[in-house]
Amino acid sequence: MLSWVVTFLVVALIAGILGFGGIAGASIEIAKAIFFIAILLFLVSAVVGLARGRTRV
Repeated sequence: MLSWVVTFLVVALIAGILGFGGIAGASIEIAKAIFFIAILLFLVSAVVGLARGRTRV
């Protein structure tokens, strides 16, 4: 999921350099949204992992 963030950031940088401000702004917003979703999913996964505890196999 974080690879999508990097992809959108690269698209935003290239679009910004070439002067496409609208595309650059949209790409940055998409990258921020995906980044915060990834952080949220990580935190939920960490809390659930801690709540379940470790099981011995």
